[in-house]
Amino acid sequence: MKYYIISGEASGDLHGSNLIKEIIKKDPKAEIRAWGGDKMKDAGATLVKHFKDLAFMGFYEVLINLKTILKNISYCKEDILKFSPDKIIFIDYPGFNLRIAKWATKNKFKTIYYIAPQLWAWNEKRIKKIKKYINSLYVILPFEKDFFEKKHGFPVKFLGHPLIDSIENFKIIYDKKNKPLDFGNKPVIAILPGSRKQEINKILRTIKEIIDYYPDYEFVIAGAPNIDNNFYKSILKGVEINIVQNKTYELLSMCKVAIVTSGTATLETALFKVPQIVCYKSSFLSYFIARLLVKIKYISLVNLIMDKEIVKELIQNKCNKNSIRIELNKILDNNYSKEIKSNYIKLISILGKSGTSKRIAEDILKT
Repeated sequence: MKYYIISGEASGDLHGSNLIKEIIKKDPKAEIRAWGGDKMKDAGATLVKHFKDLAFMGFYEVLINLKTILKNISYCKEDILKFSPDKIIFIDYPGFNLRIAKWATKNKFKTIYYIAPQLWAWNEKRIKKIKKYINSLYVILPFEKDFFEKKHGFPVKFLGHPLIDSIENFKIIYDKKNKPLDFGNKPVIAILPGSRKQEINKILRTIKEIIDYYPDYEFVIAGAPNIDNNFYKSILKGVEINIVQNKTYELLSMCKVAIVTSGTATLETALFKVPQIVCYKSSFLSYFIARLLVKIKYISLVNLIMDKEIVKELIQNKCNKNSIRIELNKILDNNYSKEIKSNYIKLISILGKSGTSKRIAEDILKT
């Protein structure tokens, strides 16, 4: 069977790679073309476009790159027609994927959405497109099932969260290798600044202002696979800081605390039971528009799933060196750290059992 998978960012590359591995186990003759990243390629897909050429963050950034986005949409349609897949699998990335889904439905392709668009956050009217252009929809957050089924009358499947598998698989391999990262005797503060240059630039310029206040700690940046080390260094001129590439999980497995840009990384950090501060900054225009359109209480998946603030969120103007220092000092106090970890245990218990990628692959094959 032939599968065409479309993802537009690092988290989708991770989830897509695990899905591809399970599809190939069940269907060894599967042919898979994908928009994603190195992980999907390594899992067995033929990579069409890398997400580093697709990841535009924020309303303003999308607007100024609209010509490129439209070219990518046209190219994607042409490539699908040439490949003629049995099933098209979309992974999040709704602005792009729902346009392809509309076209795919008109051209009689079977459409599957794995990792549903976050309609509960903003642009809820997209549910009309989901109902019209998507044959099967999988959700990975527990509250999404009620959102789609009870509120909008659209059947979905919740088979667990695939990050459980990713982290369990990593821990098995990591324990066997037993070669932890070595930064000397100082405890480590991890910085997970995201995978897009716009967000990395804004967050690191703020964080570098606090480093001198913590001489007894080692700050380490988890470099994104699509970002060259020189980009980080250009922001951090005059500041000595370690950068590790493609070793985020290794870093999370041994750090004391993490400063994390909102996104999948907040949940990954929680699953490693690392106390964290969530920091987010965007351009003024993007933030202003988001304030008008986005209707959620929290920006981190950790707080959204728990429906309360169990980790501190510092957004836009609140994301400054003084606020980060206050929250970092609180976390370095063991009592507050223990409280966060206690809430993480509750979070993990509601995310579902391991084996999510396998269950979803099996379901996709028989759908």
